[in-house]
Amino acid sequence: MLFALAPADTVAQVLNNPVIRHEFTADPAALVHDDTVFLYTGHDEAAIDGDFYRMNEWLVFSSTDMVNWTEYPVPLSVGDFAWAKADAWAAEVIERDGKFYWYVSVEHGTVGGKAIGVAVADRPTGPFRDALGQALITNDMTTATDISWDDIDPTVFLDDDGQAYLFWGNTKCYFAKLKDNMTELDGPIRVVEGLPNFTEAPWVHKRGDWYYLSYAYQFPEKIAYAMSRSVRGPWEYRGILSELAGNSNTNHQAILEYRGKDYFIYHTGGLPAPDFGGSFRRSVCIDRLHYRPDGTMRRVIMTSEGIQTE
Repeated sequence: MLFALAPADTVAQVLNNPVIRHEFTADPAALVHDDTVFLYTGHDEAAIDGDFYRMNEWLVFSSTDMVNWTEYPVPLSVGDFAWAKADAWAAEVIERDGKFYWYVSVEHGTVGGKAIGVAVADRPTGPFRDALGQALITNDMTTATDISWDDIDPTVFLDDDGQAYLFWGNTKCYFAKLKDNMTELDGPIRVVEGLPNFTEAPWVHKRGDWYYLSYAYQFPEKIAYAMSRSVRGPWEYRGILSELAGNSNTNHQAILEYRGKDYFIYHTGGLPAPDFGGSFRRSVCIDRLHYRPDGTMRRVIMTSEGIQTE
């Protein structure tokens, strides 16, 4: 059963951010498939007075105009990974050879700390199933920092030559090649250099001859970015891309080109009363992204109006 989301009143038709208003959504990722945008989010379920994240599942929505979104049944939850015990944190879906691979952050059930798993489906809306039966990345595989939560926020980039790369991390940004099956590493785990004040939330995309690596910067989090002529670096820091997100300590971005326009997808804690958003009750928003002639990105202006139907 599908659920069509429509603005509740005239004001909501003008003030399109947040884009989802009936539940809390966070850590967005997105892809274009068959001329449709699929938006993947975490699901914040903390109480109004909650003081930490309560996240048990991920959600998926679709749109053909970036304004009106259709929700699908819950496609994936922590319980779908028998080896995981908690925390449906940031994740991303990528398509390859007709399969959809969902890379997720969870708390491992037996290996201490956060871990990265992979689910797979035949359709962008699922149902998804655990592709490995075990974690792809566990905390004991990464040693650049001694924290237990550095293996989070996976993002996957498929380069023009067909080589896939996995990026992830907290306080340190890691990356590694993936094999063609998308479920095994193909070489060592390396640390990305050239990202000052890296906190978490890497996102890699390409436009023309430039590769871009955006990420959450400091804490509370802004979004910054670096550029390179190769996905393997070296990366040159190019500055702040967006400022602090309203009423949220964290931010997490996805960058998308759709029908010739570029979009910046992020979350805030800005859902107003009676819902009362906040750092643990976040909501996905979308605004336009613009590039300068030299390839650098202009500062994103976060708005209440968001994307308007043309």
